[in-house]
Amino acid sequence: MASKTFYYARVSTREQNLDRQLEAFRRLGADERDIITDKESGKDMERTGYRALRDTLLRPGDTLVIKSLDRLSRCKADIKSELEFFQRQGIRLKIIDLPTTMTDWPEGQEWVRDMINNILIEVLGTIAEQERMTIRQRQAEGIAAAKKAGKHLGRARAERPEGWDEVTALWRDGQITAVQAMDRLGLKKSTFYKLVREEQQGAV
Repeated sequence: MASKTFYYARVSTREQNLDRQLEAFRRLGADERDIITDKESGKDMERTGYRALRDTLLRPGDTLVIKSLDRLSRCKADIKSELEFFQRQGIRLKIIDLPTTMTDWPEGQEWVRDMINNILIEVLGTIAEQERMTIRQRQAEGIAAAKKAGKHLGRARAERPEGWDEVTALWRDGQITAVQAMDRLGLKKSTFYKLVREEQQGAV
């Protein structure tokens, strides 16, 4: 079976787009069918697209192209593990932002290419992991600052609708059912009981 070239693109959230990476692949002549994408964090390797690529599509002799090393992962240990896997399987990794990986070296000099690539990948892997740790630290500091300032984090609390006190009083007195109370207030069951719990806890 002839070897194939696959392309992998990743962004961390669904709000981000893959355009820059996809355009780089198209300039290399990538077939859309051979491009695998994920919109998930690079904190680990458990991503739907990547697992399908690694475990099902890639075969010995194939080539995997990514835009930059941190698209593979932001964890240095994971990067090392995946590179060792590719090496064992005879899969070549090309990194567009790392030109030495894109070059086809003369036969017999591949060891020079591999040596240079290993040094660069080690450095870039450290940088990618440091960036991830910095992002996490900034997020933690932002959360701490928000809590200190008394800001509410997470989902906003549901507002009690007009007539809440009167309708829930009738419900608690047994004059109307919970379903009738929900209908009068225009609330879903989950929202109704959420507000009831918050009221009981003194959170509203």
